[in-house]
Amino acid sequence: MKFLDQCKIYVKSGDGGAGCVGFRREKFIEYGGPDGGDGGRGGDIVVEAMANLNTLIDYRYQQHFRAERGHHGEGQNKSGRSGDSIVLKVPIGTQILAEDNETLIADLVKPGERIVLCRGGDGGFGNAHFKSSTNQAPRRADPGWPGEERWIWLRLKLIADVGLVGLPNAGKSTFLAATSSARPKIADYPFTTLKPQLGVVRSDDDEFVVADLPGLIEGAAEGRGLGHRFLGHVERCGAILHLVDGTQDDVVAAYRTIRAELAAYGQGIAEKPEIVALNKCDALTPEDIKKKKAALVRVAKKLSPKAQVMAISGVAKTGVPELLRALAPHVRARRAETAETAV
Repeated sequence: MKFLDQCKIYVKSGDGGAGCVGFRREKFIEYGGPDGGDGGRGGDIVVEAMANLNTLIDYRYQQHFRAERGHHGEGQNKSGRSGDSIVLKVPIGTQILAEDNETLIADLVKPGERIVLCRGGDGGFGNAHFKSSTNQAPRRADPGWPGEERWIWLRLKLIADVGLVGLPNAGKSTFLAATSSARPKIADYPFTTLKPQLGVVRSDDDEFVVADLPGLIEGAAEGRGLGHRFLGHVERCGAILHLVDGTQDDVVAAYRTIRAELAAYGQGIAEKPEIVALNKCDALTPEDIKKKKAALVRVAKKLSPKAQVMAISGVAKTGVPELLRALAPHVRARRAETAETAV
């Protein structure tokens, strides 16, 4: 299945059905009177969050959605049938934005959460609605009210507990494959990961979701490489796991590059709890590990004072259990905060 996290679609609710002008005519009924029924109501456009979806690919090939209009009223006081509504199913974490792609209309973060995006138009009154003692044979019937229409943006921000960031070839996909059942593509060239990958990680009694994001490079904020559009998936995370390739000569420069891109993106990502992992330590000597870890500790104190620096190897799984235990408290704190907000 292809991954799509942003799309623009057109939605329109159904128009209301027209009322009917009708009169009762029967052989043995002397004064029949008006009996035109009301028109039916147009269908709504509803958006619902579904737990079994993780992409917006359904809206890649169909961008126009129109609900059914209400049926017209008929004689013998028959009201028109209401039009069928359209339910657009989206993944949990989908934001609905106006056509300007900035104004937030709704944020669906719970399974089964629904919003009526466009309300169907009301049906028009038939002439039976207007009869009175002074107007016993009205010939007036109203047309139905038009439905609502608009262009909207759907933007998916994956619900993950931990966001995995780093330069290309930092070992993010290898780490995810070693700690979960996910099987991301792994190769010895940059930008192997072209879309976010999710994996369920278990540590003792804790279980949480880790999102592996495509690698960032210097200038991603200006659109270089894959840009930083996928960083939106980190906004909901409880912590950031920053992997640094320990085989590089200058690990400090690699760390500074990613921190600069996080700060350039904004949205509070740079302030999230961070754990810095010096990866690929199986290819380093103990002296190199000690030296490079100390360098990361010094720079992390300046750029992210609460960051914790650890040395691991995703391939050999050295230090990985300790790293997962260090992430667990941040995940629990984030979930508790989310639960309080929901209440």
